[in-house]
Amino acid sequence: MDLEEAKEFKDRCSQCAAVSWGLTDEGKYYCTSCHNVTEVLEDNPSHSDWDSEPELLSDLSCPSFVESGAESQPEVHAQKSLPIIKASQSETASVCSGSLDGVEYSLRKEKGIVKMTVPRTLAFCYLSLLWQRETITLADLLRFVEEEHIPYINAFQHFPEEMKLYGRDKGIFAIESWPNYEDIYKKIIEVATFLDLPRFPDITEDCYLHPNILCMKYLMEVNLPDEMHDLTCHVVKVTGIGEVDFLTFDPIAKKAKTVKYDVQAVAVIVVVLKLLFLLDDNLEWSLSNIAEKYNEKNEEDKPWFDFRKWYQVMKKAIDEKKQKWEEARAKYLWKSEKPLYHSAINRSVVYKRREMVVSLQKQFSTLVDSTPAVEKKSPSSFQFSWTEEGSDRTCFHGHSLQGVLKQKGQSLMTKNSLYWLSTQKFCKSYCKHVTTYEESNFSLSYQFILNLFSFLLRIKTSLLHEEVSLIEKRLFKAKYSTTKKKSSRSRKVRKC
Repeated sequence: MDLEEAKEFKDRCSQCAAVSWGLTDEGKYYCTSCHNVTEVLEDNPSHSDWDSEPELLSDLSCPSFVESGAESQPEVHAQKSLPIIKASQSETASVCSGSLDGVEYSLRKEKGIVKMTVPRTLAFCYLSLLWQRETITLADLLRFVEEEHIPYINAFQHFPEEMKLYGRDKGIFAIESWPNYEDIYKKIIEVATFLDLPRFPDITEDCYLHPNILCMKYLMEVNLPDEMHDLTCHVVKVTGIGEVDFLTFDPIAKKAKTVKYDVQAVAVIVVVLKLLFLLDDNLEWSLSNIAEKYNEKNEEDKPWFDFRKWYQVMKKAIDEKKQKWEEARAKYLWKSEKPLYHSAINRSVVYKRREMVVSLQKQFSTLVDSTPAVEKKSPSSFQFSWTEEGSDRTCFHGHSLQGVLKQKGQSLMTKNSLYWLSTQKFCKSYCKHVTTYEESNFSLSYQFILNLFSFLLRIKTSLLHEEVSLIEKRLFKAKYSTTKKKSSRSRKVRKC
């Protein structure tokens, strides 16, 4: 009798939209699909409306971060409340899933409300790392996502079994592109500003994110001489980009912005390379000829840094790395092993299709590529290792810069006295970018250096060029002020 009575009940489940009911010992109906218990009311058997609409979202308060070993921060407790929005049962019943407010969440479009998404969750993770002053940059975090050390694409596969996602949740958790540096950077500022977070712990000289430490890290990464670190430290000091107030993130400031610590560090290295070698497709090769001759005559002495030889070693290494990266991206399977479906009705169809796809992929992979799968390496902030035993690649860390420096009193000066500015004139304040980058306008050596570092950080070349220009603007204030005066004089003459 119980079974027959349950079959007669034809209403859809409010949780999973299935029509499959059983009876509990207390005489209540429960869904055999998701085990949701419901009660049939005699005066209103259709359940088209609720007696009182439930509050899907309660006030969400966002307390300030807890201090973590840094100097005492101002006691700011920022709170943001999200408005309570109610939804009818008929609106949610057909697509409701593991998150009860999935429908309402996707429909909300109020101004001033920042809805959490998977990219914003990644931005929030970086904010916590920055608050703790951990030894990781934004570029490293995004690379760990790319290498699948951090769940991002199809992250819902790692959710517990009781979290059943489908319907509108698919639009929230289904990610179909890799995180972009500039996009996540904007979301970092957006989330921090929305939460009214206080000033972050100070970035001091002993912190990993300080340019002096990051410059040493990237000099090692790209196989450049250790002696260049003294020059990068000098540039950091002269430009003032190593100051605590410049480096520390303050979301409640008038113009909230955080430093692109990794991009800034490699930009300093690019400026130092221009100071030493000019990078005009001429001087660097002349200096390389001098270094090559010296090294041939003095094989037992400390070798002079040879830019040409370094270029050849790095070009081969970066080309191999880039090829593997492109192949990995081309082979990447975007479809998840645990597919998302729109409703419980088409669940079986979605899973059958997925099984067919997986079966076909296995068959084709055995035919096309018989090589065994490479074991995933542990996450590392370094992408290259130049000191490995048995490696035939030259390590330039211990090479000398004597071929490009000269003694003047008690200090060393660069033999090269020339310098060309990456940007002669910056864009107006209303532009979204500081400057533009057109490859054909620059030397091949400069293009190679930018492409090298841009690939390491997985950023656009134009973003690095922009950062180099900003460093130069600070380093050569006199040149830029002279250019401004000349342009203003020419305008006055035209007016006359």
